[in-house]
Amino acid sequence: MKKHITSFKSYYPIIMVSLIFTYGCAPKKSDTATSSTMNSSNLLVQPWDARYNGVPAFDKVNIKDFIPAEEIGIALQRNEINAIANNTEAPNFANTIEAIEKTGIVRKQVEAVYNVWTSNMGSPELDSIQEKIEPRVAAFSDSVTQNSTLFKRIEAVYNSPEKEKLNAEQQRLCFKYYNNFVLAGAKLDDKSKARVAEINQKLAGLFTKFNQHQMADEGDKYLEITDAKDLDGMTEELKAAAASAAEKKGKKGSWIIANTRSSIEPFLASATNRALREKAWRMFISRGDNGDANDNNAIIPEILQLRAERAKLLGYATHAHWRLADKMAKTPEKAMALLESVWTPAVERVHEEVKDMQQLADKEGAKIKIEAWDYRFYAEKVRKAKYDLDQNEVKQYLQLEKLREGLFFVAGELFNLQFTQVNDVPVFHPDVRVFKVTNKVTGKQVGMWYFDPYARKGKRSGAWMTAYRDQEKLNGDITTIVSNNCNFIKGKEGEPVLISWEDARTLFHEFGHALHGLNSNVTYPMLSGTSVVTDYVEFPSQLLERWLSTPEVLNQFALHYKTGAPIPKALVDKINNASKFNTGFTTVETLSSALVDMKIHLAGSEIIDPKKFEKQTLEELKMPSEMVMRHRLPAFGHIFSSDGYSAGYYSYLWAEVLSADAFAAFTEAGGAYDKTVAKKLYDNVFSVGGTVDEATAYRNFRGHDPSSDALMIKSGFKVVSKK
Repeated sequence: MKKHITSFKSYYPIIMVSLIFTYGCAPKKSDTATSSTMNSSNLLVQPWDARYNGVPAFDKVNIKDFIPAEEIGIALQRNEINAIANNTEAPNFANTIEAIEKTGIVRKQVEAVYNVWTSNMGSPELDSIQEKIEPRVAAFSDSVTQNSTLFKRIEAVYNSPEKEKLNAEQQRLCFKYYNNFVLAGAKLDDKSKARVAEINQKLAGLFTKFNQHQMADEGDKYLEITDAKDLDGMTEELKAAAASAAEKKGKKGSWIIANTRSSIEPFLASATNRALREKAWRMFISRGDNGDANDNNAIIPEILQLRAERAKLLGYATHAHWRLADKMAKTPEKAMALLESVWTPAVERVHEEVKDMQQLADKEGAKIKIEAWDYRFYAEKVRKAKYDLDQNEVKQYLQLEKLREGLFFVAGELFNLQFTQVNDVPVFHPDVRVFKVTNKVTGKQVGMWYFDPYARKGKRSGAWMTAYRDQEKLNGDITTIVSNNCNFIKGKEGEPVLISWEDARTLFHEFGHALHGLNSNVTYPMLSGTSVVTDYVEFPSQLLERWLSTPEVLNQFALHYKTGAPIPKALVDKINNASKFNTGFTTVETLSSALVDMKIHLAGSEIIDPKKFEKQTLEELKMPSEMVMRHRLPAFGHIFSSDGYSAGYYSYLWAEVLSADAFAAFTEAGGAYDKTVAKKLYDNVFSVGGTVDEATAYRNFRGHDPSSDALMIKSGFKVVSKK
């Protein structure tokens, strides 16, 4: 299961939300937006370059423009909102709901660029700008959702008999606006509204600090290797990347392992020096937990207390109950039931995996007990012994660029999309490449895809998708702009970048999110692309992972980096035979994070000591001692860098159930590229965005509700009878 953050909409329906934070501000200056304001020399508020239906001028960005540009955008949108709220005409869909959807165009384009910088181009100067902008964001958001005059108009349209005359998408939009405003506190009394607004502003500042601390630990801490003997076991490309990282830090002649997942995990899987593996492991799991200026342990309880208080004000027992109120799971209890049903068989599998590793270590005379820093290293040894599968051998066939071509092939076969690289579009970093995306049947442009594959200082770790602009038809035939951002280690100039099978799956996963945006075909921006609930948004991405292992992709794009020969069938057979290998580790790693996330948010107003809570909860769960959570609390950005995935990390497993069940529709038909099933997938999942209730959309595609049996079978776990 992949770990990443994708773009999503918040409960503030007109406020654009980025990958990590909800952005916006309530400027202290006058909110009067004049024509002179719009004629500002600030580049960020100017219309985008008209080429390719409009692209941002990333090459001309000055980060000092962010705050004044945000103020201009806020002023314009506030005037637009006030005009709607104070309209003397009786409220109807056109002058209220649709009118709100048309607001904030300038602000959206400002924040699109701002969000790119905060995720990809971090710096101390940008940190200080974030600290000013983030608290203002919540204030402006609340000024909209707590506008009682505006809400009365929304409520009137929602309850009007005339709503039944609207089309299905318009009715869905009415529901979304009404429900989102209610969840944000639109029905509260003035005193409670004021307190919720105060909480939101405080949380915005805390989220920013948490994220900055995590990024600082990832960027500033590293493992330096000075003796070449300590490189034993590492692949040549990993050594080269470590040497390059050292050179960039002025340490030529050394090798540096960065404190990011993309560097640490390959090192743990290959380095023979056990002491260094432990040192690297401890450095990584201690992000945000070092008792220094970047420690996050004091921030977490403050976030939890504020969330608990806000949930109570909004009428919910806990933050978890509030967050799940509009999700597919509906209640924390239902989400927990799924997590717990998989936990026991997954833990049993971990014990089996550890037993195999311990036996191998004993046989080799290692005289050790398998510890967390040994898991990946000995897992690879067991994989080789049991399945004669060497991941380093597999990597020789997994060239990043060839796999990118494989992504395009799958998109063409399933959705008739064609990607053409263009070189006349401004980018925010030289590593970024841009592709025009068209429908290869009609020739019509459907969007732009930006690809930013490599790790660098100032870029947050992990992999993700985001949308710079949503597809819509309300304000014209607006095509989307999406990006995939990864943290692969860049090798020597002119040499292909080789990635692991797991990284290849991540590549396909994130591209699934991009396809969700590129295939969007809706009228209203609020319902566009990935604008679905968090326990459904991971479904299209996890589903697309399945196409990596199809013969059509492997035979054409898994080519040896030296000979160009396709990956041998014998090696593919080994990959397939080992497909259930190590599923205990990968599942428990995710489930433990999801369970701790849910339990810590079900604790309500209880004062939480993060270290004690994490330790005690894992002990109660009987977490295997040979591994840790994928995201320890002090570095759990998914749940503490925003509200986005808080009490929602279960979404990855929930979506995995959907994707396992959904892929069976292809296997039951004509195979992975069956045109009829692909068309049904496009019509009911990839093109509809949030215009259809997610459970209904899934049933429309599959013909029934999802079953967890397919996931259990795929993972090699025992299927429990549901009598």
